[in-house]
Amino acid sequence: MGYDQDFFLWTSEQATALRAAAHSGANLPIDWENVAEEIESLGRSDRREIASRIATIVEHLMKLQSSPAADPRSGWRATVLRERAKIADLLDDSPSLRPQLATIIGRAMATSRQIVSEQLAAYGEQLGDVAGYTEEQVLGDWFPPTLGK
Repeated sequence: MGYDQDFFLWTSEQATALRAAAHSGANLPIDWENVAEEIESLGRSDRREIASRIATIVEHLMKLQSSPAADPRSGWRATVLRERAKIADLLDDSPSLRPQLATIIGRAMATSRQIVSEQLAAYGEQLGDVAGYTEEQVLGDWFPPTLGK
């Protein structure tokens, strides 16, 4: 797989190739292991960015689902739309991260419940009964229905 087709996969493959070269006895003045580690970290940064953006989406979907507040709703929706678009771009660059999305969303659900619960409590609101969101709900066009409608 090429650099332009799947950056995350490319970084993994290149790190493996560098480690293999180091073990083959190549006599070049290269710090093979650390170069491999740095290349791998580039791929992991894409994964961390996707995870961060998913957490933001999940938090905002929870707020939209639980809060009756009117004013911040359009901002929450705009943030969700923006983050979805940026994740789509990252997945275009690193499609091999797609199979990890369910795990990333599951982790985001676990941490976001407490965060959103505390944020809403500061305004006298409570987090509703928020079940786990699906990949389609997080990354697709879905928004929770507006409360009271």
